[in-house]
Amino acid sequence: MDLVLIRHPAVAVEAGVCYGSSDVALAGAAAAGAQSIAARLAALGARAPQRIETSPLTRCASVARLLGQMHGGLAPNEDARLAEMDFGAWEMQRWDAIERAQIDAWAADFEHARTHGGESVAQFDARTGAWFKALMAFDVQAHESLWAVAHAGVIRAVTARALGLPLARCARWPLEMAAIVVLRREASSGEWSLARWNA
Repeated sequence: MDLVLIRHPAVAVEAGVCYGSSDVALAGAAAAGAQSIAARLAALGARAPQRIETSPLTRCASVARLLGQMHGGLAPNEDARLAEMDFGAWEMQRWDAIERAQIDAWAADFEHARTHGGESVAQFDARTGAWFKALMAFDVQAHESLWAVAHAGVIRAVTARALGLPLARCARWPLEMAAIVVLRREASSGEWSLARWNA
């Protein structure tokens, strides 16, 4: 099974602002973003999806619906576990306006700190991990290719879990807007491998 993880296109938010779980709009038309992603997926030789999953946030769900329409009217499944991390009081604040001591405390305890009052990284990882674990119940033959439109944090967390890597390591990997990541699961062994990153 191929798990194709698609980051949403650019959003209408000023650079340097923390927008995590906030439901912000796309900077451009969803249709243009979906068409561009579809063209790149085709160029990469991605297999057509039997199922599409998406974060319920508009910047993902709007694109997922259009990708589904391009593939026989496939209706995407919105799953709250695919939403970006909740940064609590930091949401929609400029990163450089957040008190430095709070940022330092978060960095000092990357997995468990909740200085912003939202989710800890451990809580976020458990949430996205529950979604990933549910993939194991899918019939690999019936779902040879599953696409998921999500967020940078979600894609890094799922990739880390699939490859058995620390999330802190994958958190440093570059991931552009509208990036495509392909994880491949061998039917016989159940092992995952990374076929493409930031494509």
